[in-house]
Amino acid sequence: MATAEPLVLGIESSCDETGVGIVRGTDLLTNTVSSSMDEHVRFGGVIPEIASRAHLEAFVPTLQAALDDAGVTLDEIDAIAVTSGPGLAGALMVGVAAAKALAVATEKPLYAINHLVAHVSVGLLDDNDELPDNLGALLVSGGHTEILSVPDITGDVRLLGATIDDAAGEAYDKVARLLGLGYPGGPAIDKAAQNGDPTAFRFPRGLTAGKYMGSAEKPGSHRYDMSFSGLKTAVARVVETYEASGQPVPVADVAASFQESVVDVISRKTVLACTENSIDTLLVGGGVAANSRLRALVTERCNAQGIEVIVPPLSLCTDNGAMVAALGARLVAEGRSATGIVFTADPGLPVSTVSMGAA
Repeated sequence: MATAEPLVLGIESSCDETGVGIVRGTDLLTNTVSSSMDEHVRFGGVIPEIASRAHLEAFVPTLQAALDDAGVTLDEIDAIAVTSGPGLAGALMVGVAAAKALAVATEKPLYAINHLVAHVSVGLLDDNDELPDNLGALLVSGGHTEILSVPDITGDVRLLGATIDDAAGEAYDKVARLLGLGYPGGPAIDKAAQNGDPTAFRFPRGLTAGKYMGSAEKPGSHRYDMSFSGLKTAVARVVETYEASGQPVPVADVAASFQESVVDVISRKTVLACTENSIDTLLVGGGVAANSRLRALVTERCNAQGIEVIVPPLSLCTDNGAMVAALGARLVAEGRSATGIVFTADPGLPVSTVSMGAA
């Protein structure tokens, strides 16, 4: 099946957002999202069982709202795409089961696609029919921090570097909890940092020492990789020192200094990976891409090296069905084989697997 402008319905349920998006080719018709985030706030993080139950309750209303908003019917849909991984096992299973049921009921082809690659694809919606040459991507979210090379978004995505422990978003959540800023940590720290001094504390920059970096001729073992667990520990020591002395913790300064360490490492590693792998267009995606300092510093440093930066609208940075539909539409347009219904969700699906092949 190859259609120049396929009408594709995308389903996303990898974490705490139930998303249904519909695209026609590269034109976004609707991006409908139901989030269960409020149900997780008191726990300071996403509880998989609660997220799965919320998907079950929200899917049908979200699907109907998306169809109504787009002004289309299920009969008109050319294909269905669903996130099959990576993500929370139970949450993924809800979306996959729903997609399979729809595919059987409507006799539409079903594409099981990669959540991470979908984050790249959504940045190419609207007037981006052709994939930019020498494309790379920086994905920064609660569960993933990865630098990618994307020669072909429908079949060739390569991992260049990634965090070896905590993802950036996870580090934000943990540090926000230490500072009493609540959940989710990303927006809370970004806001607090606006009134802080980013040079107040010199927090560590993980995996930036020479033994890890090496050189272009002889790369180190973690040249493009990142680590944030040591940074989190360093922040905890600072907080403990202030509390032990009975002094108030300078929350704004700690938040700003922590954030500067994170975005400094991410932006430096990203620019290095781009320049050494002939990447001249970088797409930034994932929930943490909404962070104001990350967007600013990545853009500033990339532009200084002649690298164009594409950042989707904030509503498309977090998990959503539109990104799943966008990747599905590209797979259909390229004539890639549908997956069918004989597959299972894969919580650890590698980013190099763009879509699951037909059984």
